[in-house]
Amino acid sequence: MTLDVPIPDRPTLSPAVEATEYEDVDVQSNEYRREELAEALADGAWEDAFREWAADAGIDAETWAIVTDLGLVAEFDFFWDSFAGRVGYHAPGLPEDWRERRIHSDIQSWETVSSINAGLTEFGQVVCDVLADDYLDWEAQEVDAGDLPDF
Repeated sequence: MTLDVPIPDRPTLSPAVEATEYEDVDVQSNEYRREELAEALADGAWEDAFREWAADAGIDAETWAIVTDLGLVAEFDFFWDSFAGRVGYHAPGLPEDWRERRIHSDIQSWETVSSINAGLTEFGQVVCDVLADDYLDWEAQEVDAGDLPDF
């Protein structure tokens, strides 16, 4: 289904956050290149990715309203994983104890929680794909033949 909502503000990528602190991320590097990623997001990658994702999003406008009410989009993080040669990301999500914590009055079922968590994960991956495919050319810069040792 197409999600017809305004494009949200892009998240602020903080160089102070260690990607290794996220439970859902396995990064072997500490050079995250967040400033360059933030520039690419500002140059249009964020809007392009949102439009691409929203064209076939698995959530509706009412569910997206919960995401925006909770400010979840601001919790996204994107970083360069030089070991894997890819853009990595941390997607925000709702906790398992959402019911006990009464996070939002419109969340009444696991179906809603699951669709939010899955939708945000899918959106994060689309952002990474758009960055890698259309905005970044870092793989070619990572290994310069002149930097390789002679054997």
